[in-house]
Amino acid sequence: MRIIKKIFSNSRSNEDGIFFDEVSKILGFKPLNMIHYRKAFTHRSMNKSDDEGNPMNYERLEFLGDAMLGSVIAAHLFNKVPTGDEGYLTKMRSKIVSREHLNELGKDLNLIRHVESKVSTQHFGENIHGNLFEALIGAIYLDRGFTYCEKFIHKKVIVPYVDIAKLEGKVISYKSLLIEWCQKEKHTFQYDVFEDNGNEGIKYFGVKLKIDNKIIAKARATSKKKAEEKASQRAYFAFQEKINKK
Repeated sequence: MRIIKKIFSNSRSNEDGIFFDEVSKILGFKPLNMIHYRKAFTHRSMNKSDDEGNPMNYERLEFLGDAMLGSVIAAHLFNKVPTGDEGYLTKMRSKIVSREHLNELGKDLNLIRHVESKVSTQHFGENIHGNLFEALIGAIYLDRGFTYCEKFIHKKVIVPYVDIAKLEGKVISYKSLLIEWCQKEKHTFQYDVFEDNGNEGIKYFGVKLKIDNKIIAKARATSKKKAEEKASQRAYFAFQEKINKK
């Protein structure tokens, strides 16, 4: 019995050591309290709870990390672009912390390989990558405080990805851009959405985008949101010169 316990203990110790080393490489510094990072990579399917019965998963850390990320990016933009008004700064921050961008950051760090879950990672949605990235930032804040959190965001997000000139021309939502233009120019618009299953055996949605009662673009995708965004993108390119006209 003692031998079995010793073997199990050593195995667990080795596992913790490997996790510590890998997290340290991602962070660029050594963590102090690993419980925060364990929680940052624990999926709710594990049904874990702490000693007080509180859920042990990354969802609350995700909320905290989102707030930390937003504040650091906001401060950076405020200092970097002194001439930017509130609307400009808000749009630029949205581009940096967009779900698409956060997913890319999570993928670049390959955070999903550390997830503890009873659900196969193949069944996770695309947003799992960004969720883990936010949870990791939340864990850093609890473990090391705001200064370390700020340094991590600066190193992993701001330095490699925040180029003001490029971000100014980046469109994060063609649908929002198109609707804003239609409203400004007094054009009517309508998204006609319908199920378009075809012969693939997969549920698709089709969209017909009308502007001033004329069909401008069509698209299909596996969700209404994606289909609308794709149709909006095609409509944007059709009206690009008018939309971008000062």
